[in-house]
Amino acid sequence: MNLPRFHLAMPVDDLAAAAEFYGSVVGCERGRRSDSWIDWNLSGHQFVTHLAPARPQAIHNPVDGHDVPVPHFGLILTIPDFHALADRFRAAGTTFVIDPYLRFEGQPGEQWTMFLHDPAGNALEFKAFADDSQVFAT
Repeated sequence: MNLPRFHLAMPVDDLAAAAEFYGSVVGCERGRRSDSWIDWNLSGHQFVTHLAPARPQAIHNPVDGHDVPVPHFGLILTIPDFHALADRFRAAGTTFVIDPYLRFEGQPGEQWTMFLHDPAGNALEFKAFADDSQVFAT
């Protein structure tokens, strides 16, 4: 199946820190860039970090007993890729907002998930489903 790709632009307050995090830690390939933005290949999606020093106030919602930061974005990975990325974050000394864990265990939508912030404070969630048909389970 050929799915459409998304384009997402996020504010960052330090392009060098964003380049280190998204390039070296997350492992995104860098695309075009200027003094005020960098394009990234985020698993085939166009993700752009734009220099924008003003940051909005953080908002959180309760999900499965955890305080989930909103807004957030991320990727749905395979379980092995999820654990490999979690290991890369740990090796880089990343502080998790919510440590990697199995959410909704034994329920529809069971998934591995982890939350963290990039250097600019943008909230990220990476997750993995053992059964991909459960992504939109009710």
